[in-house]
Amino acid sequence: MDRKSFLRRAALSGATAVAAPGFLLSATGKKNLFRVGFLTDTHVKPTETAETGMRNAFRHVNSLSPAVDFIINGGDSIMDALNASKEKVQAQWDVWHRVLNAENKLPVYHCIGNHDAWGWQMTAPEVKNDPLYDKKWVMKEHGMASRYYSFEHGGWTFIVLDSPQENNGGYIARIDEEQFAWLEKELKGIKATRHICIVSHIPIASFCSAVFYDKNEANGDWRISRALLHVDSRRITKLFESIPNIRCCLSGHIHLQDHVEYRGIEYYCNGAVCGDWWGGPFQGFAPAYAVFEFHNDGTVKREMINYG
Repeated sequence: MDRKSFLRRAALSGATAVAAPGFLLSATGKKNLFRVGFLTDTHVKPTETAETGMRNAFRHVNSLSPAVDFIINGGDSIMDALNASKEKVQAQWDVWHRVLNAENKLPVYHCIGNHDAWGWQMTAPEVKNDPLYDKKWVMKEHGMASRYYSFEHGGWTFIVLDSPQENNGGYIARIDEEQFAWLEKELKGIKATRHICIVSHIPIASFCSAVFYDKNEANGDWRISRALLHVDSRRITKLFESIPNIRCCLSGHIHLQDHVEYRGIEYYCNGAVCGDWWGGPFQGFAPAYAVFEFHNDGTVKREMINYG
């Protein structure tokens, strides 16, 4: 099995994969281990605009030179499964696979978004009891063995979290107790010589989360929804303090772009492939994806690409 096939299979299964570094030279002349495409919030649906946009994005990232080693899908692959019939959800996944199969040749590691979960906003008992309810459907479509997992590439370990949790017919951004225990154990088991990147659909730390809404609260307070920023951010970042080799955290969800440094860790929110849900730019941010350079000294460089 060649290296690309191995990585693709590992990515689809959600298993831990170890790959040899690419050792590219960046534009600054600094040696970096590899480049990664971060494509989030595609929100594809069976319309010409959405399908063409997704095609353009994946075609573009596959044509980059220097090439990226793999893609991270930041979640919200399809437009919405929260309150959609099985027929409508399946139609969205059909477009996703049709475009991905035609335009992408790179390994893809998947993160689950809130709109990928099926049935949270539906009350019918047959939905809640369906084997595909919640995240089981998206896991099946992505071939994920677990909703959260880790993998290795070069001198880096990537930890992919499951951010959105069902909350009284809506959702809230946090990791459940089982996942937190796994994360704590996983982080403490990583050698201090390896650099760590955390991936979550919803940001753990972000300025975008505060400016998503057009208005503040009536009394002037900033409005940060429990659906836009991890409500357990303090707990997570407190855990991060004990792991000095965490270098960066990557997220999507907000459809905006920011870069926040907090307690020595770089937090990147990476816009949206779909922009304003396929209606053009969202709050001035055009449809885009990110390319990251991961360096062997633990530094990270991001470039946002408006793919056209």
